[in-house]
Amino acid sequence: MNAKIKETLFNPIFKGNPITVLVLGICSSLAVTVTLKGALVMALSVMFVTGLSSVVLSILRNTIPSRVRIIVQLVVVAMMVILVDQILKSFEATYPIDKQLSVYISLIITNCIVMGRIEAFALGNKPFPSFLDGIANGAGYGLVLIVVAFFRELLGSGTLFGLQVLPSCYVTNNLVILPPFALILLGCIVWVQRSIQKDLQEK
Repeated sequence: MNAKIKETLFNPIFKGNPITVLVLGICSSLAVTVTLKGALVMALSVMFVTGLSSVVLSILRNTIPSRVRIIVQLVVVAMMVILVDQILKSFEATYPIDKQLSVYISLIITNCIVMGRIEAFALGNKPFPSFLDGIANGAGYGLVLIVVAFFRELLGSGTLFGLQVLPSCYVTNNLVILPPFALILLGCIVWVQRSIQKDLQEK
């Protein structure tokens, strides 16, 4: 695998994770991680939006006047978000999750990760690398969501993907499903990552 492609794929997942390193997308990571299903759908949705938006804007990058650059980006991202929302509403299996995520699917358009990767990468690179960058950053975001949701659903409800995992005698912990606990878990993930990656530690 080409070294540049390898870096584009793996850097956003580990060393340059958009949530734990760049501190982007924090609000949604606290709001949609009560269940693993919700976190997984949100992760896939962001991957879809970042990947396709990056491709489209990379293709159009040399034709967009600089004075309307942001407007065009917002239109493209909004189109992708609407497409995701309509797909989720179209299937019986995903409709309940769409209702659970509520406004947070629509708010992907305001997610700093999406616009940030378009500005930082897609507008200066060809479509294929831009697609990989968008997918990788969405995956990095999604990985953190899934880890947080795993512990919140397991400890808060005793279930995983809605299936009972812990014994029925387990007393559910309502504190775990509240947003402050998600912030605590996120802080723990950041601490673990910075303990491993010494270059991220502040001098």
